[in-house]
Amino acid sequence: MNMYIQPEYEVVRDKDRCIACRVCERQCANLVHSFDAETGTMRADSGLCVNCHRCVCVCPTHALKIVKSDDTYKINANWDNQTINEVYRQANSGGVLLSSMGNPKDYPVFWDKMLINASQVTNPPIDPLREPMETQLWLGKRTVKIERDANGKLKNTLPPQLKLKVPIMFSAMSYGSISYNAHEALARAAEELGTFYNTGEGGLHKDFYKYGKNTIVQVASGRFGVHKEYLDAAAAIEIKMGQGAKPGIGGHLPGEKISADVSETRMIPQGVDAISPAPHHDIYSIEDLRQLVYSLKEATDYKKPVIVKIAAVHNCAAIASGIARSGADIIAIDGYRGGTGAAPTRIRDNVGIPIELALAQIDERLREEGIRDEVSVVVGGSVRSSADVVKAIALGADACYIGTAALLALGCHLCRSCHTGKCNWGIATQIPELVKRLNPDVGYKRLVNLVTAWNHEIQEMMGGMGINSVEALRGNRLMLRGIGLTDTELSVLGIKYAGESM
Repeated sequence: MNMYIQPEYEVVRDKDRCIACRVCERQCANLVHSFDAETGTMRADSGLCVNCHRCVCVCPTHALKIVKSDDTYKINANWDNQTINEVYRQANSGGVLLSSMGNPKDYPVFWDKMLINASQVTNPPIDPLREPMETQLWLGKRTVKIERDANGKLKNTLPPQLKLKVPIMFSAMSYGSISYNAHEALARAAEELGTFYNTGEGGLHKDFYKYGKNTIVQVASGRFGVHKEYLDAAAAIEIKMGQGAKPGIGGHLPGEKISADVSETRMIPQGVDAISPAPHHDIYSIEDLRQLVYSLKEATDYKKPVIVKIAAVHNCAAIASGIARSGADIIAIDGYRGGTGAAPTRIRDNVGIPIELALAQIDERLREEGIRDEVSVVVGGSVRSSADVVKAIALGADACYIGTAALLALGCHLCRSCHTGKCNWGIATQIPELVKRLNPDVGYKRLVNLVTAWNHEIQEMMGGMGINSVEALRGNRLMLRGIGLTDTELSVLGIKYAGESM
């Protein structure tokens, strides 16, 4: 432990309630709790606590709580506790600060500054319990000519499409970054919900090929686990150019999480850090990207849509325009609040832009250029609720990726220590005794429950707007109003202020 840094959290134990059952000791992978045989009491080293709340949840007598330490340095508005502690850590190690999950900074959340319009008299609302409400959609190119055969019947000339029963998919989380049991839960939930989960850049475990019809496989710069069978197994292929938590840099999976199984799946050495290069070394232009898009289509007989994933950055509208012309079928955009298993802290907290602003600009640019139907648009990066999904679709998305929300459904407590590989909830770990704490039979049902609940709420909100399908909601910004936003923010989002007339 760094001698200059005091614990960020304190473990508080009610001695009257504690029965020294030692459950907390057995359940904590960080070795916070210990039993003092001499006194017959439990002790806690708060300096090791990451505030994962596992001990609090499993304590049978509710004797534990974890509180934020009130210890502080001399008050300084410019140099707060965290900033000072980070300097101490780097002075002690000489290394790059590493963090997990999404950006925790107190930046604006634009979802919360948009309100949804509702219908009243002249355009009456729709009751989703009694009238048809369509949340099913297709992702892929829509620009096809209407052709008929010799008998006058319509020919199906549509390129490959992804059929979603709900406008929600599980975003890219690699095997290695998360556990076998977490991947199984995501795959099974996607199958039951009629949607898709994304393998991330870690390949596809041999046990999960059976879920291929609901799987999106990823091709990243490191090409981990990429081979012909991997591509053939999937419903779609995603080229990862960037991700919201770390735009402009590659992937990083610490060696502690490269178990024998992960090593085999990724086709890399066991116990060695898996580093994806920042760029794809064969892509330095849209023309280069087009070549990879068509190489993947050629390799899979043009039977699967190809997605290109980029991070939300200041010029993403121009980039999206190029991607739409590259032959890709779907663009995925990941905002700066997106989660990650490991990223340099400075990158995670300071690089990229909000997904709401990026999405609005991309949709507007594609419409202005008359190419919006050349691609579908999927967005992710802190989509936290069904209301966020509705607002994203109204801003121009076809569907949303969710990652952190899915992990929360599995039991994640956002302690942001995924990169250590010691996840006490069995999610972001490869340690067998920790992995088994996540029961995939329970986990997949919780994921199904979450998305089912969101889908009901989406239908209710659409009904309140007098809209009966997600297709009619897509890009319908008249259904959004801003509150607490500047004129510039309203202009970028392309919406009017609350109370402003049409």
